[in-house]
Amino acid sequence: MPAAEIDVDVALTRALLAEQHPDLADRPLEIVAHGWDNVMVRLGDDLAVRLPRRALAAPLVEHEQQALPALAARLRAAVPDVVVPVPVRLGRPSAALGYPWSWHVVPWAGGVSAEATDVAARVAWAPTLGRLLAAVHSPAPDDAPPNPVRGVPLGERAEARDPSVLDERLAAAPAATRAAARRLWDRALDARAFDGPPVWLHGDPHPANLVVAPGEDGRPPRLSAVVDWGDVTSGDPASDLGSLWLCFDDAGRAACRAEIQARANAGRGWDEATWARAAGWSLLFATNMLAHPQLHPRMVPIGRHALAALLDGAA
Repeated sequence: MPAAEIDVDVALTRALLAEQHPDLADRPLEIVAHGWDNVMVRLGDDLAVRLPRRALAAPLVEHEQQALPALAARLRAAVPDVVVPVPVRLGRPSAALGYPWSWHVVPWAGGVSAEATDVAARVAWAPTLGRLLAAVHSPAPDDAPPNPVRGVPLGERAEARDPSVLDERLAAAPAATRAAARRLWDRALDARAFDGPPVWLHGDPHPANLVVAPGEDGRPPRLSAVVDWGDVTSGDPASDLGSLWLCFDDAGRAACRAEIQARANAGRGWDEATWARAAGWSLLFATNMLAHPQLHPRMVPIGRHALAALLDGAA
């Protein structure tokens, strides 16, 4: 029976490359991210290796391998300066090395995680993210990867079926905002459901999955990559649009939304019901980020920012 988790290190990465892509095996390797689900190993100057470290994440890497090639041309046309990690080499499980899952090699993108940057400065690249999301949200095929917690009707979420689920997470929020949060959630549930064809979704475009190239020589910072497409799926675009409160202040959110509205849904933009559902999705993301400070401490500031942005003046 395959292991539930594996310690992915440089030695294992090099051995997998030597077995399956020997022309890359002599390049320098450096672990640059050791996440809850995956390990990212920089491979020379221009590539990286993405490897699942636990069984639950293995299907997500396969979903990336399925979806990203289908989206690549559209995204390159919309945001040619933003790296989307379309696999350039595929890796397979290795019985000889005791590694049971698929993996891949992707382009490397330099920069810093957006969650480590000043929120107000993000307005410089907010329109770029808007163009990317509008391009992603194109009709998806019937065999798009499934995801039971992204893009689904809000009424199917556990928080709608059992109000105590959200109440438990709201316990981590300031007491003065809990009633306002509940009212926002009720408005999202009451909003008209998405009735269009399911569209592609990134699934998790929060600031920790956005890479920013710092500005130099008087130039503003720019969005250099959108990473971690493991939650890629199809469904209601509101699921992705909830990220605008996670990422931006009022000015950045307005700039991103304006770009989306000019380009999404065949140029018609999304209606107010979609944006009401998006606020509901953002509330779910924000409260979940606040609920796990020990497991995911870097998510807590993102959740606090989003909750304040969602409920500003509503307490």
